Amino acid sequence: MQSNQHIIENWVKTPISCTLGSIWLSGYLRTKSQIPSNKMRILGKYAIVLITSGEVFYSDENDNHANLREGGIIMVTPGLAHAYGSADGQFWSQSYVVFDGPQFDLLQQSNSICLKQPFWEVESVHMWKNRLKAIMHPNIHQHPGRAIQTIGRFAQFLIDLAIWNEIKSPAEDNWLNKSMRLLSEPLSSVWLSPQEVAQEVGLNYENFRKLFNQHTGSSPGKFQRNRKIDQACAMIYRGHSNLKELSEELGFCDAYHFSKVFRQIKGIPPSDYRRSVRGN
Repeated sequence: MQSNQHIIENWVKTPISCTLGSIWLSGYLRTKSQIPSNKMRILGKYAIVLITSGEVFYSDENDNHANLREGGIIMVTPGLAHAYGSADGQFWSQSYVVFDGPQFDLLQQSNSICLKQPFWEVESVHMWKNRLKAIMHPNIHQHPGRAIQTIGRFAQFLIDLAIWNEIKSPAEDNWLNKSMRLLSEPLSSVWLSPQEVAQEVGLNYENFRKLFNQHTGSSPGKFQRNRKIDQACAMIYRGHSNLKELSEELGFCDAYHFSKVFRQIKGIPPSDYRRSVRGN
């Protein structure tokens, strides 16, 4: 039944804004739509489109062309004439964000993390989708300080995407690609510790920790904690109600430790977050 249906989910219903930037739109879309190549669109903002199913074409005024599938990412920069959409008239799905602001202008100008690359490709597409959905919680803008937190977390999301995309091909950097994946999701239902991940990629832990921090700007432990809380937010948003079970699924030693880490990262305990997403 779903194969013949359009689906629209709005993750951000009111713009999230602060001095760092703004997120204007975000959500999930399943559609047959396209922007024709002979009628390219110019968007005055940045946009990122994560393709979660189907096949999509992309072209722009700089003569960039690509056919992208699940895991493909389209990065639109302000003022660039571009076109993309269904390559064969069939359904395709995307998670997307439309955004702008000085935080993202700095990333575009950076020599190491650049938003000018028009298309990227990542693995573990559903992990990235769930992480993005957790960041774009629709009630996050209700507290002024939380807007800054959301913009910052989304900027980090873009940086992690860029790092993942840049390191996925060189053989000498495969350890980082694998490390980020192992730290971001359980292996056979078990979360590996940073020390175990170091063993999996064949590195001494101290060297692993230093190299990981150099490449990502975060320790392996902090990176993993943030990814676990992103997953917790997504799971609570989807209706997971038992916080004790949730803490066990995410590899925390107990519910108290889970609640403590959740509050450190999100600013509120998970029970309050659960009430906010349910409108209580």
